[in-house]
Amino acid sequence: MIRIRPFLCAGVAAVLSVSVALRASDEIPGGPQQSPIALIGADLYPVSQPPIPNGVILFEKGKITAVGPAREIAIPANTQRISLAGKRIYPSLIESHSILGLVEIPAVRASRDQRETGSINPNVRAAAAVNPDSELIPVARANGVLLALSAPEGGFVSGQASMLQLDGWTSEDLALEPSVGMIVNWPSVKNDLKESSNDHDRVDELRELLDEARAYRAGRISDRSRQQTDLKLEALRPVIDRQIPILVWADSASVIQSAVAFALEQNIRIVILGGYDAPVCADLLKKHKVPVVISAVYRLPRRRNDPFDSAYTLPARLHEAGVSFAISGSASSRSSSNSRNLPYHAGVAVAYGLPEDEALKAITLSPAEIFGIEDRVGSLDVGKDATLIVTDGDPLETPTSVTHAWIQGRSVELTSRHTRLYEKYQQKYRQLGNQ
Repeated sequence: MIRIRPFLCAGVAAVLSVSVALRASDEIPGGPQQSPIALIGADLYPVSQPPIPNGVILFEKGKITAVGPAREIAIPANTQRISLAGKRIYPSLIESHSILGLVEIPAVRASRDQRETGSINPNVRAAAAVNPDSELIPVARANGVLLALSAPEGGFVSGQASMLQLDGWTSEDLALEPSVGMIVNWPSVKNDLKESSNDHDRVDELRELLDEARAYRAGRISDRSRQQTDLKLEALRPVIDRQIPILVWADSASVIQSAVAFALEQNIRIVILGGYDAPVCADLLKKHKVPVVISAVYRLPRRRNDPFDSAYTLPARLHEAGVSFAISGSASSRSSSNSRNLPYHAGVAVAYGLPEDEALKAITLSPAEIFGIEDRVGSLDVGKDATLIVTDGDPLETPTSVTHAWIQGRSVELTSRHTRLYEKYQQKYRQLGNQ
């Protein structure tokens, strides 16, 4: 008789429990659009222009071909018509920072792929590691978040953030734009902007790295055949060419000022992530057109003597100061499960002084502009991707549900692990009621 020792049984049980937790989501990615589709009778919220009551939006081959009042839009004969009277249509909500697709369960090491070893990893690209079968993707999608920036973390230069569209069979399908920025975890700055020796060394290290990248670029241009490829320096070329910005984590005023000063010195673009003290630096940010991605509105004050609503009023204060900003739903980078709450962060900002149209823009068009994809997404305009949602109310309010969604013209499922569990336990109470 074969005997299996108890500790082996426990180990197998642990592996099985993890594998069950990490199984693929049940939602099937949408197929390519087969014929023109017209959404009729809903109120349109293009973001780039005023709302259009009783409008029509027409899209074909994944692109929007017409937007406007029903009386002005001619619908081709071969078009699939979908009546949406009483509904609202918005462009996809965009999560401006997350680790979506890179981390499934933070406590399970096998499900975490958001960082690489070492401190300097500019060649790391989030899109290459994204898990298209993550259970968290359908959850975010079901609440209107069809686009999300997924970013690596850890070290000093973490790697390249990718803009994902949350439907597809492979990581390549999900990558709307594989590289939209380089994540840099800026060192802390001591009193009066005096850096510690370690912090100073870190900044010097980045300065030298960018100088090497410029020398490497010059060598590749002058004699490509003799210049050996260096993946890290190659990855920095879009940064020094100002094609993509560095995305710098900075909450305190001193760190924001230090990072912006470095970007100006190096003639590179910069986006501030976090930005708690950004209103203190508003003149600097506005002058040099540095945008801010607010890392969550619903979070605690950073200091004991701050007003309780400091984070809640941050978007309104940046808006009043004329600083470009977007709102993220990621209060920390330790979890990607809260991306679904993005619209409610914008809703809190409205409750604390931000105009509602600006709040909607902060989770649609503004992030698209910040990350250089506004020609494809962010608003309901002719020529852009048909990546949009249909709701039964204001998406910034919690009672509202998303009833339909399309990504590049593909109809996507709005079920998720959450909805399946809801249906499961509905059956439980129906059975109890029949006893």
